[in-house]
Amino acid sequence: MASVPAFAAAARALLADTLRAVPFLTAAEIADFVAGWTKELRVPRNAFLVAPGQTEQYLYFAHHGLLRIFYPTASEEICVGFVHTGNMVCSFPSFAMGKPSEYAIQALRASGLIAISRAEFQACVDRSPGLAKLWRHELEKTLVGRMEHEIDLLLPEPAQRLERLRQRSPHIFQSVPKKYLASYLRMTPETLSRLR
Repeated sequence: MASVPAFAAAARALLADTLRAVPFLTAAEIADFVAGWTKELRVPRNAFLVAPGQTEQYLYFAHHGLLRIFYPTASEEICVGFVHTGNMVCSFPSFAMGKPSEYAIQALRASGLIAISRAEFQACVDRSPGLAKLWRHELEKTLVGRMEHEIDLLLPEPAQRLERLRQRSPHIFQSVPKKYLASYLRMTPETLSRLR
């Protein structure tokens, strides 16, 4: 029998605690959903959770660590988001469409995650009205967040982009290295240093 990473039970407990804060989820829906998170992963610093070209088969929940989501080009890696403890993550276009990912998800710190397969996730959502409602709410929040970030990127002044991020996500400045914050804000690390 394979050994279970020490964090797996704690990660499922953290996920269950997070879901208990959702007023319309029943205890049975939470238990059913949490039971589906059977895969445990340790991702070393700088290793990839998802590499470009890989077809995403899992939704992940971060127990510890820090990851970045980025789009690689020939000249740079464009950071589009970060994953902290308690966040769910996947290469969503690949997860939703079943096509190879154009994005990468890479650990900035050693990270521990649990995962649910795409098929099991969809089965849970199909049999649970509460989870279907939660998933819709999460997608709506994510879309609003993406739109806010898009507005940030359209602002001509780096100082405006930085201030909007400070207002929206002040915690990010304590955990994310400066060069990745600069990429996320589409400015050079030198510009970010000058503005901070």
